[in-house]
Amino acid sequence: MSVGGGASGAAGLTGRVGVAVGALSPSYFALVMATGIVSVAAYLLGWRPIAYALVAVNLLAYPALWALTLTRAVAYRQRFLADVVDHARGSGFFTTIAGTNVLGAQLFIVLGWRSTAEGLFVLGVLLWFVVMYTFFTSIIVRRKKPTLVEGINGAWLIATVATESVAILAVLLRTPLGLPAQGVAFCALVFYLIGCNLYLAIITLIFYRFTFLRVDIVNLTPPYWINMGAVAITTLAGALLVLDAQHSPLIAEITPFVKGFTLFFWSAATWWIPLLLFLGVWRHVIRRFPLRYDPQFWGMVFPLGMYTASTYRLAHALDLPWLEALPRGFLWLAVAAWLATFAGLLHRLARIVVPAATDAGRA
Repeated sequence: MSVGGGASGAAGLTGRVGVAVGALSPSYFALVMATGIVSVAAYLLGWRPIAYALVAVNLLAYPALWALTLTRAVAYRQRFLADVVDHARGSGFFTTIAGTNVLGAQLFIVLGWRSTAEGLFVLGVLLWFVVMYTFFTSIIVRRKKPTLVEGINGAWLIATVATESVAILAVLLRTPLGLPAQGVAFCALVFYLIGCNLYLAIITLIFYRFTFLRVDIVNLTPPYWINMGAVAITTLAGALLVLDAQHSPLIAEITPFVKGFTLFFWSAATWWIPLLLFLGVWRHVIRRFPLRYDPQFWGMVFPLGMYTASTYRLAHALDLPWLEALPRGFLWLAVAAWLATFAGLLHRLARIVVPAATDAGRA
């Protein structure tokens, strides 16, 4: 009888895992993005134990997420392909690009793993071309399209995040795979500007939706924090270009432009923070929407970590040492948000595994 119960419990666990894999959010690589950038921010600000601990988390999370994603693509092919061409969910695949490049930056900055970072850079660039043009081609040629309310959300701005992540890792590596520094710097500048263009185009639609169309508490999801995160990572890319300008005559020549444009985007990121906090209070305190774990919350942790790292680098790029006080405070907000979200993830995983053990024990 116990054998049968054990088999039943195992079957139940397999079924729950299958359901979870089939419903896996395309944006789950935001976990890697958030973990990576909080780690980098902690490292830059001198909190090395936190940085190293988060490296360990990402070394487990990144391959695990790829295994789950590839399993879903094979075992749940129709649902996977439906997400690819879906206006609301398809943008989540951009997290695979950003997650790959942020992990590369994390391993390079925190551990000095240059070869691994170069491999991730190559993968990140390949993913950028595949995901970027698959997503936008699919939604453009799609005959039946959703309304603006149904189709667009903050996750669309991960297209900007993904693009800027390529620029950042390129600048950090400077000569990946032995490529000439000036050519790499030029490509990084191009990706930086493409990311700027994508942000300005997409945020216009999102702001229009916010101000002229009905916003329900159900639709006001955590990825709207990417409104801020996308300009924060643009700030980081611009600041790194300025700090590395001596390796490119072109960037050195246009440094005043890059500085001004980068400060413009940092200002936009700073402007978003109070508004997003007020909207969060309206959603969860005034309207009492349940605050429970959702993988989309990683899309809120990432902007907090990115704002910390980008402000720190901007202070150096613009020679504003007094500005460093801001990221030193923001780091702990980012760490607290990461811990809370990670606790929610562990609770979600426990709900998948524990019932099987309980059933087996009763048998």
